[in-house]
Amino acid sequence: MKAFAGLIALAAIAQAHDISSQVTWSREISRLLDRHCTSCHREGGSAFSLAAYAPARAHAQEILKDVLDRRMPPFGAVKGFGELRDDHSLTQEQIALVVNWVQGGAPQGDPALAPKTPPQKFDKPEPKAGAEWIAGASPLGAAKTFIGIRPESLHGDSIRVIAALPDGTDQPLVWFYHYDPKFARTYFFRKPLRLPAGTKIITSVPGVTVALIEPAR
Repeated sequence: MKAFAGLIALAAIAQAHDISSQVTWSREISRLLDRHCTSCHREGGSAFSLAAYAPARAHAQEILKDVLDRRMPPFGAVKGFGELRDDHSLTQEQIALVVNWVQGGAPQGDPALAPKTPPQKFDKPEPKAGAEWIAGASPLGAAKTFIGIRPESLHGDSIRVIAALPDGTDQPLVWFYHYDPKFARTYFFRKPLRLPAGTKIITSVPGVTVALIEPAR
């Protein structure tokens, strides 16, 4: 039911986006999957290949469901909650393209329009991590700078984490969503985050702990 409701909502987005011509594999979808999926979904990769039209067409309904459920690409955090870098999850407009393509019968389009070479990837190297502070019930004893966050113990797959600052304001850190431990990772902030003494880390599910990562010294 949730996927069906998402399908209706995203179909409306696709219409509002005024896609004047049919979305095809060759023109739009191949490029989208190249950027977000084929590092794993390729021959010799960790999942079935999406590097060519035939296998992508065969898995079109599966792609649609996983994209609507935001299980793929597996970033594991809600876009826009907290300032996180290297977010490879899809935007609403990109999800709408996938919906439009699958609803339209997953057409191939003109093969001549498909990319001739895989896109180059220019991901920034991860920052060098230093000491970890395991956030629990106690507030931060002294001001610290952090560059990232990761789950230490996670009960459930949809958990919000905020920093409750001493001045009474809240700083969103990360919203774990459909988090899968097999894709465990550290979520690095777009820029170092300075938290003052007395800051409390609050999770939406009691008992969840997170590790905040300091920069390497």
